[in-house]
Amino acid sequence: MPTNISKLSYVDPKAEIGEDVTVGPFCHIGPHVTIGNGSVLDSHISVSGHTTIGERNRFFPTAVIGSEPQDAGYSGAPTKVEIGDDNQFREGCTIHRGAEKEDHCTRIGNRNTFLCNSHVAHNCRIFDDVTLVNGVLLGGHVHVHDRAIISGNTVVHQFCTIGTLAFITGASRTTVDVPPFMICTGADQFRIRTVNIVGMQRAGISESSVAAIRRAHRLIYRKNKKLDEVQKIFSQELDGVIPITLNTLFDHFEGIKGSKAGRGREEAARNATYIPEDNDKNSTRRAA
Repeated sequence: MPTNISKLSYVDPKAEIGEDVTVGPFCHIGPHVTIGNGSVLDSHISVSGHTTIGERNRFFPTAVIGSEPQDAGYSGAPTKVEIGDDNQFREGCTIHRGAEKEDHCTRIGNRNTFLCNSHVAHNCRIFDDVTLVNGVLLGGHVHVHDRAIISGNTVVHQFCTIGTLAFITGASRTTVDVPPFMICTGADQFRIRTVNIVGMQRAGISESSVAAIRRAHRLIYRKNKKLDEVQKIFSQELDGVIPITLNTLFDHFEGIKGSKAGRGREEAARNATYIPEDNDKNSTRRAA
């Protein structure tokens, strides 16, 4: 089907627009933008910078994609935003392009939902099937892993990592890495409440793996056992065959060992150098 571009919108002649794309009135699309097949831009949407958008993405009115990062060190370099397929960006959503740090790129995977007025800052990475509810604010360099849900009006400190299938309750203040599979709250003091059993079941995770995560939660957060001791307990009971879910949880705790503020990636990310584009093998189109 042909692409439908409103006469009331501006699309730079150098922009690459796929097939069956709809661009409604009062949109602005810059010269270094690529939009994949089947995507829909309703109206009053700005897409700028070196922004690559995959297929079947939906942008609701007043979304702003690819604008300059709110970073004092940004000096106009051609940093990027890369977006996968089947994402939804609701009204007032803002996605900033990378600052001149790490790999210079903000990355968004597939099938994610960004509700009204949510904000993704520079150099963030959103994996797949993530939901940011209304008013969620992500600081720079935040990573949010598969199927995580961050509830409304929650703020996430820069360099935090939100684990797979984590659930953060509304109006939380998140300043540390959030373990996978956990339900967390942090309006006054951030804490791990319980295991996200419903989320794990909906994701098709086996009952045995859910039970293992629940037991690990009790050992770590109720009985205050150290990681090495918990790993040894499971290794002995399971004859060394550790479920993927447990390894994912253990990897989280390994990642924050020695971190001063509970953010395992912070020091390494701050010291990272630019990865040339032709050597960058990362992909937002699959979960890591």
